[in-house]
Amino acid sequence: MDPQKIENIELKFLTLKDYEALKKATIQSYGGMPNSYWKINEIGNLIDIFPEGQVVIMADGEIAGCALSIIVDFDELGEKHTYKDITDDPTFKIHDPEGDVLYGIDVFIRPDFRGLRLGRRLYDYRKELCENLNLKSIVFGGRMPNYHLHADKLSPKQYIEKVKRKQIDDPVLNFQISNDFHPVRVLKGYLEGDKASGEFAVLMEWDNIYYTKPEKKPKPSAVKSIVRLGLIQWQMRSYSGMEELMHQAEYFIDSVAGYRCDFAMFPEFFNAPLMAKYNHLSEPDAIRELAKYTKEITERLSQLSISYNINIITGSMPEMVRGKLYNVGYLCRRDGSVERYEKIHVTPDEERVWGMATGNTLKTFDTDCGKIGVLICYDSEFPELSRLLSDEGMDILFVPFLTDTQNGYSRVRLCAQARAVENECYVAIAGSVGNLPKVHNMDIQYAQSAVFTPCDFSFPNNGIKAEATPNTEMILVADVDIDLLRELHTFGAVRNLKDRRKDFYRLERVKK
Repeated sequence: MDPQKIENIELKFLTLKDYEALKKATIQSYGGMPNSYWKINEIGNLIDIFPEGQVVIMADGEIAGCALSIIVDFDELGEKHTYKDITDDPTFKIHDPEGDVLYGIDVFIRPDFRGLRLGRRLYDYRKELCENLNLKSIVFGGRMPNYHLHADKLSPKQYIEKVKRKQIDDPVLNFQISNDFHPVRVLKGYLEGDKASGEFAVLMEWDNIYYTKPEKKPKPSAVKSIVRLGLIQWQMRSYSGMEELMHQAEYFIDSVAGYRCDFAMFPEFFNAPLMAKYNHLSEPDAIRELAKYTKEITERLSQLSISYNINIITGSMPEMVRGKLYNVGYLCRRDGSVERYEKIHVTPDEERVWGMATGNTLKTFDTDCGKIGVLICYDSEFPELSRLLSDEGMDILFVPFLTDTQNGYSRVRLCAQARAVENECYVAIAGSVGNLPKVHNMDIQYAQSAVFTPCDFSFPNNGIKAEATPNTEMILVADVDIDLLRELHTFGAVRNLKDRRKDFYRLERVKK
């Protein structure tokens, strides 16, 4: 058959009616390999125990390729197995429907159909099957057909490294690596009679990023994949006191909760209007008076998080601890739990005018919507902090901020966008607008709240999921898909997290 004249390509399940055509196609594909074709009883048993694992590619009615698979408990199988261990029993008792790994026992494309990317279709089917069955990975022993040309000079490990670096061409290994499989270990004596490979094989693996380990007991609440963010672009204005400020805060919480948001985030120092009462004092004394409200505001926001069923990020507020003034915030979860975060880098103005101390607490927070991190304003301009959070598995970075000028805002915005790209995560920023003429050192504010994403095919081209109107009081609601981050980590056009040169540089904490 002339491959250029093929009119129909079809992937279908293998049946016993296909056996004779399969036997012929197998012999053509493996040439001189001894016992290269499967016996009819073996094919029958495979179809009986795992029909969806056995597929063929048909080209205008002819078998052009085939893929055969079983499911195994990989811990039971062991690392140092051979092909004979997998296939010697014609009834395939090693197949375990409750296993965790899809094991590929054969895959081939007939020589006259090669170059049409049909092998990729078989591999893609296996990946889809692995995901649908919630299996941890796909593994198989990969041949090294060109190893015999280099066996006198290179060990199997050295040969694999040179193939990965494109210094040696190996059609089988090259194809598997290009299909996102990675070498795990060398298997000695894997396939008896495979002289071209020196009877060595490479255990190749593809990881299912959607795999979830089966739980014996159901979790009380599953982690969500689609997460809805509610950002509050807060208007700075005069308030008569705590009750009026909290009334406004509850209004916004009610608004974003009405859109069924999972998170509500307030800006940095959103409670600053309460300092107007102390404007007759010096700036350091006035903000220390403001700090006296922090405990009550946090408690009331925690109550609101429960009653409105929403996780609240309180932005930031001043807080006195053992005689020192800190810039802190709280995560008030909708289950009633509360956790604290601190601003690690205070700005020169915060230190000079208010005498604010630097924080020493940095951590990720587990929520019902995945792991999150919070960096207050200036902290977002230090990439090391977000990278440490990313190494702990952060999916969403929240940045409450307060900037008085557009150039100050631009620093926060541009750095937040960079954090989204380099850490392959979502970044949400929320700031305040308006002015406080009766509060020293808090005169004017500029903000445009936004949600940023990595820049790849599954995300907006410019990395902007949503953005508010500049300098206008409003809420911004946006959905983010956590599963898209999992895909990006493994299959992105670039993989910033995976491709870091940890052999060349590393980042480590000095303080825990």
